Amino acid sequence: MVAFDIVARSIIMAGFLATVRRGGAKSIATAFSQSSFLSQRSIRSAKSSEFIKAAASATTETGIIPRLKTCDASSPSEGPVVVKGWVRTIRKQKTLAFVEVNDGSNLGGIQCVLPFDQIDGDTREEINKLTTGCSVQVTGPLVKSQGGKQAVELSATSLRMIGSCPGETYPLAKKRHSLEYLRTIAHLRPRTNTVAAVARVRSTLAGAIHSFFQSSGFLYVQTPLITASDCEGAGEMFRVTTLNLDQLADIKRAKDEESGKELKGADYSEDFFAKPAYLTVSGQLAAETHACALGDVYTFGPTFRAENSQTTRHLAEFNMLEPEMAFADLSAAMDNAESMLKHVVKTVVEKCDEDLSFFNKFYDKNLKERLAKVVDQPFARCTYRDAIAFLQEEIAKDPSNWQFPDVEFGTDLATEHERWLAEEKFNSCVFIYNYPKSIKAFYMRDNDEDGGDTVSAMDLLVPGVGELIGGSQREERLNVLEKKLEYLELDAEDYWWYLDLRRFGSVPHAGYGLGFERLVTYVCGIENIREAIAFPRYPGNAEF
Repeated sequence: MVAFDIVARSIIMAGFLATVRRGGAKSIATAFSQSSFLSQRSIRSAKSSEFIKAAASATTETGIIPRLKTCDASSPSEGPVVVKGWVRTIRKQKTLAFVEVNDGSNLGGIQCVLPFDQIDGDTREEINKLTTGCSVQVTGPLVKSQGGKQAVELSATSLRMIGSCPGETYPLAKKRHSLEYLRTIAHLRPRTNTVAAVARVRSTLAGAIHSFFQSSGFLYVQTPLITASDCEGAGEMFRVTTLNLDQLADIKRAKDEESGKELKGADYSEDFFAKPAYLTVSGQLAAETHACALGDVYTFGPTFRAENSQTTRHLAEFNMLEPEMAFADLSAAMDNAESMLKHVVKTVVEKCDEDLSFFNKFYDKNLKERLAKVVDQPFARCTYRDAIAFLQEEIAKDPSNWQFPDVEFGTDLATEHERWLAEEKFNSCVFIYNYPKSIKAFYMRDNDEDGGDTVSAMDLLVPGVGELIGGSQREERLNVLEKKLEYLELDAEDYWWYLDLRRFGSVPHAGYGLGFERLVTYVCGIENIREAIAFPRYPGNAEF
């Protein structure tokens, strides 16, 4: 029997229309009341057989046939349903035809069986037009499948083509294409098994992130994409300008205020924002403003980095999750990051088993086992100094096994170092904390101990990937932060508002950043981050 949640919207509307037809215009209020009741009852008892029968009665009375998502086709139905999607395969025999239809809601789609003696002439003609990729609407009841691949199939009584798809020019023939080729047709690649499964897992991950923070009392803050501040201090930012770069000779040069001599840069007083502006590399600094007034907040949205990197781990446009917690230290940030990651991975394991099984079969044979360990095992914690000592001891056994064998205090750990720590030394997710301040950003809090050489920062390393999360306790002491800006030659005037947070009611606070696409690659077991986002942006590529 088809569960109520499959057909809820159609049935509620059917009940509404049935009430109005029985009682006329005066019964509209009653219809609204009943449809509201149905909606509420669906939440409480979505799979109640009594409710499904009542809903089916309303459907029969109005003639509305409910639409079925293929992911919900789990048991036979009492009446006809409608499936809308795209044709994957067509097989014709003497007495019947088999059409596999996928609507994107799951990996397998549904098999539609069309016996020639049970369909009308129009449907027979439509079958002859079908090609892989065309869109169709198929009507009929769900029945127990005669094969072993799926529990039910659609015994179709009607099929109509919605949109044709010329087979001779359709670039997705029924064969396996390389992921590199699929990037060249990114507008069509969601129709493939891999990219569609990534999209479903990605959607579930995003929903789980929001549910975790909303249920934990965090406020969702949308931070600006255009900024005048370099959060990381690295300078790898995309410039935003309305100056006419096609007419460089017409762009006025900046002048020294005292001498009046022309300087190298442009006169940005003529630009849209009257100052240099960039696409943000992080929403963290802006999120801190709300954390220092509202308590716990998080931002989750696009960020950009003009890093000339062609690796499998980097994108020019990506999404960052960045929580900020007031009255919190580094330990609290690590606690929250661990709880968050366990929650989102557990949610995907529970909701996306079919897709994860696909990835486990074709991309990472140990994926499910690895994800189970994330959920079940506590994360280890290790200081940076201890991590360096462990690495030095291991590398000394055979330096030729390492691409970067020179490791000492102050070394920015490479991926091979991070993966060895997570996969070999600890065999679990591990927080490395108290990093040298020379390799970390200006806003991270200087540790009072350790001779002042380290900051209260952490990275979460996970097996199979390396770094997944980076965070810190923020420097809340005004005088210390001002000295750091001066030392790093960052203009304090650009951060006047950030310094005000330390000037007026400063509090200890901490947070972290999670690259969302990197999380997607980790959970799906895919190697290249360019498959983790709909339209990847990287050096030399901004198609679609």
